[in-house]
Amino acid sequence: AGMRFFLQYVGCFFAFLSTGFLIASTWTDCWMVNADDSLEVSTKCRGLWWECVTNVFDGIQTCDEYDSIFAEHPVKLVLTRAMMITADILAGFGFLFLVLGLDCVKFLPEEPLIKLRICLVSGVTLLIAGLPGITGSVWYAVDVYVERSSLVFHDVFLGIQYKFGWSCWLGMAGSLGCFLSGALLTCCMYVFRETSSGRLHSAYSLRKGYSSAGTIVTNVHMPSSQTATAKMYAVDTRV
Repeated sequence: AGMRFFLQYVGCFFAFLSTGFLIASTWTDCWMVNADDSLEVSTKCRGLWWECVTNVFDGIQTCDEYDSIFAEHPVKLVLTRAMMITADILAGFGFLFLVLGLDCVKFLPEEPLIKLRICLVSGVTLLIAGLPGITGSVWYAVDVYVERSSLVFHDVFLGIQYKFGWSCWLGMAGSLGCFLSGALLTCCMYVFRETSSGRLHSAYSLRKGYSSAGTIVTNVHMPSSQTATAKMYAVDTRV
């Protein structure tokens, strides 16, 4: 039981961090950052929803939002948005399910097997959430790297060249955390589910045996009591 509690809390910790990292990466503005800091007096960051410019000397930041989501955007931006939002939603649901499945939470306290199944469902949800998260963040980073490498290879300088920033790293870290917490909750908790199932089945068999024995004893004594009652009625009738 102690090991099961430990795995639950470790999985909950990583699920919480992973969900926070994924949400933060989706809604922050530094998926791409200018790579030529020595030539610039400002730091330019591009996110999935807006682009920000920060002055190096006074720290003043100015942000410009992109056009409406219905406007035409690069395929890289649209697909990364879709995958990261999907990962956010799945990770959030996985974390909520895990909280309900914790033994310290007073939800279905008399149903340990159901709580273990909730943890398993949470683990599967987190594993699924890691797939779009890691796909979107890694694909975005690779696309930025390929674009920069092609410009360098062809000796083209457009004034600003970008590399992937800390928001992209957050997306990768959150996705890996989802994989880790999901693996803990699915692989390790499955072993404890089998053990708990065996214990509950044994307890149920013992209770069933006791109840059957009680029924037999009752049935054995029943005819004698019925016979004594019948004799009493017979005596009353004769009188």
